[in-house]
Order: sequence, then C-alpha cells, then structure tokens
Amino acid sequence: MIRNLSSALIASASLPFSTANFLPTPLTGIGAGDSPQSIRLLAFSQSSSFCRKKKVNKHFFHHRDISSSAEKIRLESFAEKLKSGGFKRILIVAGAGVSCSAGIPDFRTPGSGLYDNLHKFNLPYPEAIFDLEFYKNNPQPFVTLAKEIWPGVNYRPTLTHCFFTLLDRKGLLLRVYTQNIDGLEEVSGVHPDRLVECHGHFRSASCTECRSPYNSDDCKTSMLEKGEAPTCNICGGLVKVDVTFFGEELPSRFNELVYKDVGSCDLLMVFGTSLLVAPVAYIPEWVSNSTPRVLVNRELVGDFHRQKHTDLYLQGECDDSVRQLCKLAGWENELNDAFLKCLSDK
Repeated sequence: MIRNLSSALIASASLPFSTANFLPTPLTGIGAGDSPQSIRLLAFSQSSSFCRKKKVNKHFFHHRDISSSAEKIRLESFAEKLKSGGFKRILIVAGAGVSCSAGIPDFRTPGSGLYDNLHKFNLPYPEAIFDLEFYKNNPQPFVTLAKEIWPGVNYRPTLTHCFFTLLDRKGLLLRVYTQNIDGLEEVSGVHPDRLVECHGHFRSASCTECRSPYNSDDCKTSMLEKGEAPTCNICGGLVKVDVTFFGEELPSRFNELVYKDVGSCDLLMVFGTSLLVAPVAYIPEWVSNSTPRVLVNRELVGDFHRQKHTDLYLQGECDDSVRQLCKLAGWENELNDAFLKCLSDK
C-alpha cells in the first residue's frame, strides 16, 4: 500500500542519526507481515525525539513548465476532477512557502529566509532560535520572533490558506498537516478537527523544566507587551509557548492521525516546503503508490523528482498556482470571497 516499500530501510540510513537513536527496544506493534516502510513509520510514532532534519542528496532536476500544452492539459484534467468531486479525502502538507505572501519569510531561501536574517541575535547557528537548551540560556531571540509572528497580530491568511478552508467547507478536506507555527490555517477557518499543527502552536504554554501548564494569556502578555519570557509559578523555570523545538517530541495528535490519514487519503497536495524535516518530510512517501500527488512549490523536493505518472508538479508561488487551479475549477469567486473575509476578520 505504501510508496517505496523496498527502499524504506535503506532510505532511513540517510537520516543524520542512527536508528538506535529513535528505535525503542523492543519495538512494539510489529507483525510478521509488516512492510519495512510500515516498520519505519511505527518507529517514528514511538520515538521520543521527532523533530529531526532530513538529509537529502542535492541534484539538479529539470523543472517542468506548466505553461506547456501537455502540462496545461494535465492541470485542466486535475481541476475538472477536483470540481466534480473526484477527490473526497484530500490530505495536505503545508510548509513555510504557504505564508510567504502574508509577509512571513520562509526559513531557507538564500538572502530572504529567516535563517539568513538572524545576524542581529549573534546566534551560534541559525537553528538555535528553535533549540530548547539555547532558549533556556537565552530566550530573547525567540521572544523577539514570537512578537513578530504571533498568530492574528501582524499577519493575515493567504490565498492558499483560504484554499484549504474552501476545501474544508466543501467537505473535501481530510486533513492539513502544517509545519508552520504562525497559526494562519486556524485563523483562515480550517476546522480544528481537520488540522494537525506538527510543530506546535501559540495557543498554550508550559514550563521548560517541570512541564506544568502556564496560562496562555499571561504568556502572551509577557512576550508581546513586556518582551520577555515568563517564569513558572511552580518551579521558577522559563516558560515557552508549545511550539515544538528541535529535539522535542511532536504533538501526540500527529501520532494519532498520520498512519490512518496516509492510508485513507485519495489525493495528496504538498505546498511550499523543502521537505527537509522528518517525520513530516516522509508523508509524501507514505501514501499509496496509486494515490495522486500534487506538488506546489518553487522547486522539486523530496521524492517528487522521480516524477511518478500520478504526480503533478506546479512550479512557482503557492498563491499563483492556487488561483490558477481555482479558476480552472470554477472556484475563483469563492476563493476571493474567502480571502476578503479573512482580511476583514480582525
């Protein structure tokens, strides 16, 4: 059922850590007939340290131009099937590129990405802003970032976020797995039942030492108005919002839903992501070989370079591709209405 079964264990060797770092002993829930990929997925679900950076080989791939007649035909056929209800359980993976048009920078784009613009914090390495031990010693860089991207304060949802909401309202959305922490999927109106915020959110907070919950409104006031991380009322440790830092466990909701969702979706759409951070990066590989996949991105990523006959690659900015798709599907007015509503709901 799941894509790339034969190469599953070989692929795991490309991760920047040994399987001994995340495989429990013994690994429970494995049956004699389980595929290697199923075993690997179960290993991730039982891991205590999910948020890992995935290594990929750097290749130069030929990017297909959707302006060509063949690609237009494929896109038109896809849009027609979408319009006619040919897909009823759409699974979405969303990355930072979804929020770029809102003014929020992505992480890795040279020159404009977040990691290239953190020099003022004198970080030992860019990812330190999401490192738990670094936060305990110096929370100020993250607090400054949190003030900038706190959901619903400075930024509004994009057309692509509104496309997710439109699919939800039409009853076609199975789930959105977002790697973003800006909360714009929820702000746009995606129902919480259809949303998995893989790297956490700002709606709750807890102590970094004793893990006791901390009042989220008080945390927001401290970070936004005072510009400082609050301290725990119980042990005095630093408090942070429940955003998943590197090395922390992903929210339990990811474990509870991902295996079922990759097995039941009838379409996978991937938007604006480098597919570099595991385990979310592996979702496109976990769906069935027969499940159509659509990549909406500036460049080919992950195993999309293999160009399966069921894959469609829309190169460019997310909002541009979404608008083109909705126009072909006859949904452009609905998309615009949803977008205008998001802009006015402050």
